[in-house]
Amino acid sequence: MDLPPPLCPDDEILGQETTQKKKTWKQEILLSFQIVGVVYGQLSTAPLYVFGTMDAGALASEEVIYELFSFIFWTLTIISLLKYASIVLKADDGGEGGTFALYSLLCRNAKVGLLPSDRSTNQIMQCDGRTPSKIRARRVIEKSKICHYLLLFLALFGSCMAIGDAVLTPALSVFSASTGVQRSLSDIVADMYPSSRRAQESETVSNALHRYVTVPSACVILVGLFMLQHCGTRKIGFINFNCHRWKLLGSIILCVGGSEAMFADLGHFSKKSIKITFICLIYPILVLCYAGQAAYISKNLGARDFNHFSQSMPSHYCKHGFIVLSPLASAVGSQATITASFSIINQCLALNCFPRVKVIHTSKTIHGQIYIPDVNWLLMILSLTVTISFRDMVKIGYAAGLAIICGMLVTTSLMSLIISLCWEKNLSVSACFLVCFGFVEAAYLSACLLQIHKGAWYLLVLLAVTMTIMLSWHYGTVKKYEFDLQNKVSTEWLIDVSPGLGIARVPGIGFIYTDIVAGIPAFFSHFITNLPAFHQVLIMVSFKSMPVPYIPEGERYLIGRIGPKDYKIYRCIVRYGYCDHIRDTGDFEEHIIRSIGEFISIEERDIESMDAATATNERMILVGKWNSSSSHVHNNALVPLDAYEGHTVSPVVNNESQISPVPDMESTSKKRKKVRFMLPVNSPKIMQPSVRKELLDLIDARESGSAYFLGQSHLVVRDGSNFLKRFLIMVYRFSEKNCREPPVALKIPHAALVEVGMVCTI
Repeated sequence: MDLPPPLCPDDEILGQETTQKKKTWKQEILLSFQIVGVVYGQLSTAPLYVFGTMDAGALASEEVIYELFSFIFWTLTIISLLKYASIVLKADDGGEGGTFALYSLLCRNAKVGLLPSDRSTNQIMQCDGRTPSKIRARRVIEKSKICHYLLLFLALFGSCMAIGDAVLTPALSVFSASTGVQRSLSDIVADMYPSSRRAQESETVSNALHRYVTVPSACVILVGLFMLQHCGTRKIGFINFNCHRWKLLGSIILCVGGSEAMFADLGHFSKKSIKITFICLIYPILVLCYAGQAAYISKNLGARDFNHFSQSMPSHYCKHGFIVLSPLASAVGSQATITASFSIINQCLALNCFPRVKVIHTSKTIHGQIYIPDVNWLLMILSLTVTISFRDMVKIGYAAGLAIICGMLVTTSLMSLIISLCWEKNLSVSACFLVCFGFVEAAYLSACLLQIHKGAWYLLVLLAVTMTIMLSWHYGTVKKYEFDLQNKVSTEWLIDVSPGLGIARVPGIGFIYTDIVAGIPAFFSHFITNLPAFHQVLIMVSFKSMPVPYIPEGERYLIGRIGPKDYKIYRCIVRYGYCDHIRDTGDFEEHIIRSIGEFISIEERDIESMDAATATNERMILVGKWNSSSSHVHNNALVPLDAYEGHTVSPVVNNESQISPVPDMESTSKKRKKVRFMLPVNSPKIMQPSVRKELLDLIDARESGSAYFLGQSHLVVRDGSNFLKRFLIMVYRFSEKNCREPPVALKIPHAALVEVGMVCTI
C-alpha cells in the first residue's frame, strides 16, 4: 500500500490547511471587530494605568512629560508594530501562537525535544528522522543536551510569565478603572459643597470611597469577568533620563502589555484580521490617546489624579459616561491575557508540561477558541488576592510590567533561533533581530528589576510556584516513560509464555492504554502473570503527541498486528497535535474499531507487496480515510454501507431519534450514542474467507463488551537521591493526585475499568 509521507518534521504536512480555511472578507471583518475587545483589550485599556503607575513626583515639568510620551510612542512602534505585527506573527505554527508554538517549531526543525524515545519507536511512528543538517548552528544545538534543557526552560518560563500576566493584568486594569470611578464620584459629590469646603470634602469622600467602594467593586467586576469565560471568546469579544527617570521605564512598558497576547491568541483568530486591526485602528488610536493624555498633564502639572481619563474629559457629562464605561472596558481589556493563558496551557498539556485539566471548546467554527474551567477559577482567586492584598495600582503595575517584559524577552530569544533554524536565514539576520529588540527590552527589564521590592516580588513567587509545578510534571512524565521503555517485554515473550501459563481467552475486547508504541507494557505482563487471562481481542492503544497544532483525521490512526493472526492482538497509535483533543471525543472507541476493520481488509493484499523480513515484524499501516471528507475516492476507506458498497465493516447508529436496521434495545434506553457493526450482505463474494472470519470475530467481541486496562505507576525515589529529585517527585505525586484522572480524560466507564498498579523506582 502506498503510504502518505510521514507527518513528522516536514513543514508541508502540518494539517493546517484542513483547520485554517481561507476566510471571506465578511468573516475577516467580523473577526476584526471581535479582536478589538479580546486580543487588543489590554493594549486598548493600558492608558487607564500607564501614567497612573508613575511616581507623581517625577512628572514635574513639561519636558519630562514630552520625553515620556516619546518613549511611549517609540515603544509602541518598535515592539508592537515592528516586532510583533510585522515579524513575530509570521512565525505561527499552523495558526497557533505563543511561546510553546515557537518551541514546537524548533522541536520539529531541530532535534531538541527531551521526551526519550528509541529506534523502534521512530520506525513504528514512520518518523526515521530528518536528513543531516547543513546548518552548523543547528548541528551544535542538536548535539548539546544543555541547549535542549535551556530551550525547554525558556518555553516554560515564557508560559509562566503569560500565566502571571493573566493574574496581574485583570487586577491592574479593573482596579485602575475603579480608582478612576472613585475620583469622579468624589468630585461630583464635592461639587455639591461650597467652594470653601470643596477641597476638604473631596478628600474625605475620596478616602471613604477608596476604603468601602474601590476594592469591593473591583472584586465584583473580576468575579463577573471570570464567570463569563465559559461563554467563549466570541461572545465576550462583542462586549464592549537620570536614575529616577530610568525607573519610569517600568511603567512605560505597560503600554505594550497586550503585544504578547496578540501573538498567543493567534489560535482564536486569523493572522490577517489581527494585523489589519492593529495597523489600521489600534496603533493610530493609541498614539492619539497617549498624546492627548500627555498634553493634558503638561498643562495641568499641579492637578491631582491626572493619570485618569476622567480628569481629562471635556465636560461633566463625559465624566458620567466614563464612570459607566471604564469598569466594563477594563474587564473586557483583561480578556486578552486570560485567553492567551488558556491557549498556552492547552499547548503545555499536549507536550506533558502541565497537569491534566479539562479543556472545553467554545466555538464550533474556530478550533482554537477554548475554555479551561479549573485554570479560570484559579486565575480568578489569584487576581482577587492581588487586588485585596496590594490595594495599590502602582505596586500591581510593577509586577505586571516585569511579567510583560520577561515574556517578550523569551519570545525574542526563541524568534532569533526560528529565523536561523526554521527560516534558514543568515546568522547575521538572526543576531541583528536578537540585538536590536533584545537591547531595547533589556533596558526595560533593568528598570523593572529596580522595583522588585515595591510589588514585583509577587510575580517571582508566582513564577516559582508555576515553574515548579510544570517542571515537576514534565520530569515525572519523562521518568515514567523511561521506566516503561526499560521494563517493557517483547512480543515474543507474550507468544512464548502464553502456553506455559495456561492463559484463557474470555469474550470481549480489551483496550490496553500505554505510552509505549513497541513491545508489551510492563503492567500488562505483570497482570497476566498473576491472572492468566485476557480477552479474545486485545488492542494496545497509545497516544502520541506530534510537534504540530493539528493532525488531519485521515492521518491520525496507525494500526498494526502483534504476533500471529490467531492471537488477534492489534496495536493502535493515535497521533494528535498540541491543539487536538482526540481523548475527549465520545465516539473514540468506534473510530478505533472502524480503523482496525479497515486494517484487516487491506492487510492481506498489502502484505503481498512486502518482503519476508518486513512481513514478520510488527508493521503499522496508516488507516482512517473513512473519516476524511473525500473518503469515497479511496479504495481502502471504510464508509457506511448505504454510501459505498463493497467494503468490510459498516456502522449502524442507534439512538432515540433514528430507526436502525439492527435494533439495540440497550442503546435506545440511553442518551449516549451506541454504534454496532455488521458486514454487508455481499461480503462472501467480495472478501477472502480468512478476512471475513476475522471481521466477524471482531464484531462478536464488540458485542460481548469491552474492558479497559490502565497502568497506575507510582513513582518512588531511590534511597540516597538528592533533595532536588525528591522534591520534584513529591510535587509530581501531589499534582497527579489532585489533577484530572486519566479514566475521566479518556471517558472510560468505571464499571469496565481495570487498573494495574506498579511501583516505579527511579
